Amino acid sequence: MTTLSRIAAPILLALSIPAYAADLPFDLTPEQAARQHTVLNPKAVAAIPKDFAFAEPGVLTIATNPGGPPLSTYATDTETIVGADPDIASLLAESLGLQLKLVPTAWADWPLALQSGKVDAVISNVGVTEERKLKYDFSTYRQGLHGFFVAKDSKVDTITQPKDIAGLTIIVGIGTNQERILNEWGRLNVQAGLPESTLVYYDDEATKLLALRAGRADVIVQPNAQLVFIAARDGDIRQAGTLSAGWPDRSDVAVTTRKDSGLAQALTEAINGLVADGSYGRTLTRWHVAEEALETSQVNPPGLPQY
Repeated sequence: MTTLSRIAAPILLALSIPAYAADLPFDLTPEQAARQHTVLNPKAVAAIPKDFAFAEPGVLTIATNPGGPPLSTYATDTETIVGADPDIASLLAESLGLQLKLVPTAWADWPLALQSGKVDAVISNVGVTEERKLKYDFSTYRQGLHGFFVAKDSKVDTITQPKDIAGLTIIVGIGTNQERILNEWGRLNVQAGLPESTLVYYDDEATKLLALRAGRADVIVQPNAQLVFIAARDGDIRQAGTLSAGWPDRSDVAVTTRKDSGLAQALTEAINGLVADGSYGRTLTRWHVAEEALETSQVNPPGLPQY
């Protein structure tokens, strides 16, 4: 079994986005001059059910959690929501010939917002699971990836398979899917006669990063996009590899809609149109998450099982 240790640490204050935004390779201004645009997609429009009742007529109302860049965050004006997810939402609205309304929604609140009809869809890094498919429909738009990140001067080169973490101390969130996968990798390593890895847990992001930089851990594992931003912001950590959130299977992130509402078919048609015209790929590249791109969008693909 992988050795577990629990580390308590003080909370450190993080810098606000406006304080460092000017030095980032990300556009966090409210104007979003480089945002991609597209044209009306007649096939996608035709796929909208005639009886579908939008939350507001003529408007595509999308819930998103502005929890952090590069996926969704507040711009330097602290009011406008920007990021890869808002950009995808904007492209979908243009494809369907609708205005876009983004509704900032806490992660815990998106199911109620969707089921109540307050919003038409959710674009908030929601992964497809078999359990969620009982209540919602999905139109996939990104791969779900976790990132292995190390200090910039780390001797750890790449991590692509279980043996690569043998003997390492790894920062991970308790109760997360990453933890489940790393425990299984640790079990496989012990079975193969390789050194045990150690999973360690901290109470906040700033302390996790401090531990990595101080050499108290070798690797941090979190959703890849979060760490891509931190690496760009701070310049002292680097990516050593990525891991499917559904390892050993693939895991996709999807636009989420009410079950059997019929909107998923229209959104999937629209996403595939964006893939075809290149605006989808340029959007993910703009936000430095191109490695999470899908070749095609699907309605309700196989999801993660309930563990």
